[in-house]
Amino acid sequence: MMSNLPIVPVLLPLVAGIVAVAVRDRPAVSRAVALAANVAGLFVAWALMSKVQTEGIQTLGFGAWPAPYGIFFAVDMLSALMVLVTMVVSTATLLFACFSLDEFRERSLFYAFFQFLLVGVNGSFLTGDLFNLFVWFEVLLISSYALMALGSQGYQLQETFKYLVINAVSSMLFLVGIAVIYSLTGTLNMADLSVKLALVDDQGAVAVVAVLFMMVFGLKGGLFPLYMWLPRAYFAPPTVISALFGGLLTKVGVYALFRTTSLMFADNVAFTLPVLIVVSAGTMFFGVLGALSQWDFKRILSYHIVSQIGYMIMGLAIYTPLALTGAIFYIVHHILVKTALFLIAGSVEKLRGTTHLMRLGGIVESRPALAVLFMVAGLSLAGVPPLSGFVAKLMLIRGGLEQGSYFVVIVSLVVSFLTLFSMMKIFRYGFWRSSESVDLDESGAGMRIVATSILVGTGIALGLGAFWALPYAELAAEQLLDTSAYIEAVLGPGALQ
Repeated sequence: MMSNLPIVPVLLPLVAGIVAVAVRDRPAVSRAVALAANVAGLFVAWALMSKVQTEGIQTLGFGAWPAPYGIFFAVDMLSALMVLVTMVVSTATLLFACFSLDEFRERSLFYAFFQFLLVGVNGSFLTGDLFNLFVWFEVLLISSYALMALGSQGYQLQETFKYLVINAVSSMLFLVGIAVIYSLTGTLNMADLSVKLALVDDQGAVAVVAVLFMMVFGLKGGLFPLYMWLPRAYFAPPTVISALFGGLLTKVGVYALFRTTSLMFADNVAFTLPVLIVVSAGTMFFGVLGALSQWDFKRILSYHIVSQIGYMIMGLAIYTPLALTGAIFYIVHHILVKTALFLIAGSVEKLRGTTHLMRLGGIVESRPALAVLFMVAGLSLAGVPPLSGFVAKLMLIRGGLEQGSYFVVIVSLVVSFLTLFSMMKIFRYGFWRSSESVDLDESGAGMRIVATSILVGTGIALGLGAFWALPYAELAAEQLLDTSAYIEAVLGPGALQ
């Protein structure tokens, strides 16, 4: 169904970012503009998801060009869920930033680049065109370079340069894949590609392109063995920026892998899915090993980004309705919980001036609310019932057992126990043990707790209210497996005949 609503999640942050540039020397105004745009975006995202649920897939064509020649936005339930959770975590993160960032960084266009990042993220989730997916990736990447370097400290600039080089290589490979796809089919509309790739005579070439896209999105998403850049890069910027990156940016790569695998390369899954099983197991295992070797709160969380992405890819690799539902539920859970954990690390850093566990302690006594928030978020990340992580992992494990994927199921269980161990390590050394350290900066502590509580509370509701939330994930999984509705929504009725 045609609708103008899909463009609004892109227009709102775009306008807010432009206004924030104009008022960059007035931080209070910049904050107000950014927060207003985010809150409005929350309502729009909820309305868009409700519209998809009740009326079906929403599309929007730009100009008078029909599909597949014109540029199209196509919003199914997966896209709508990703936009909604993006607006939830970005709003909480933005609120946290208003009470944690120094004025120099605020005046250095933080709020503008924050909004432009959302333009790229939401555009990536909404677009129905492969080349425009590349364009939206570049929009979010340019904004992320600026945010990562914000403050211009030596370590930040070093890691920003590495991050830029890695993503430049990834973008080059992305363009190569796009060129090959276009040479094979003469189109870049993803719905049209879903039809035409199946008709290509040289399916070997299509399989090669599928692997190329796995590499591209594996680099962007931090998958094994392409993840080594991520933990150091996400440790470098201020913690509030790490929270946004850790919660959102890698998931754009994961989303793109889900979208292209189901829509464009479904005929090649017999070749690609066994590879993804190995990739998911390696991502889980080596990510958690990296986390166990660290003694810094932020570094541990950075390695866990890698580890937890493995669970999402596990669901895609199993490729059944139950496993895909679990994977989609896990993506939403992880965005909420991982962002919350980084914000907790940011609060600890503001209070104690460090995130190194051996220089922390005593936070249970001085900030019990912060300790409780960490315990809930940490246990959810590890998959302890009845929290959202448990619900998602249970579905993934059941899906794996039903398909006989015992190897990846065993790895996922081992990694869950190791994740719990690392969360207890943070709690023991960072929060529980006695310490003579005193809180350094208590300004804005209450509002930082509020911002974090929004995410932790949403995560709790997601777990306890799983029977309410799961139908959305189930519909998203159903639309991934049966792409006919998506194709006909974009190309028109009868496109598959």
